[in-house]
Amino acid sequence: MAPITVGDVVPDGTISFFDEDDQLQTASVHSLAAGKKVILFGVPGAFTPTCSMKHVPGFIEKAEELKSKGVDDIICFSVNDPFVMKAWGKTYPENKHVKFVADGSGEYTHLLGLELDLKDKGLGVRSRRFALLLDNLKVTVANVESGGEFTVSSADDILKAL
Repeated sequence: MAPITVGDVVPDGTISFFDEDDQLQTASVHSLAAGKKVILFGVPGAFTPTCSMKHVPGFIEKAEELKSKGVDDIICFSVNDPFVMKAWGKTYPENKHVKFVADGSGEYTHLLGLELDLKDKGLGVRSRRFALLLDNLKVTVANVESGGEFTVSSADDILKAL
């Protein structure tokens, strides 16, 4: 499947997350993003070095600035289970705006065409690192990394595009 790109409507699919009341929820991506400006950024794995020390912290630190430029929601996405994503999210006590969601089986990652085969590292098939800006479900920015790089998908890269 070809990777999602600018001009595409983001496919619908389901993701899981824990809500503010610590209840496990499953929702469609369309229900979370319809009628909104949303950043969906994906990482290869929770608790991995680049994801934990660079990618996620950038979005947490820049969340207020992103919101001041019209972003409604910031969603961190990974092929992990919702329990792992919840635990990972709790390691950022300063976080007020980034929602951590799970694509446990990688089905939504497949719909996006953004799989990254990390079987040789014992991680299975994960998500490529990316940052999408969605405006009422339409992709207006698609910053997708090659391999394990972190060069185009940061919060600063999205800020430049806003």
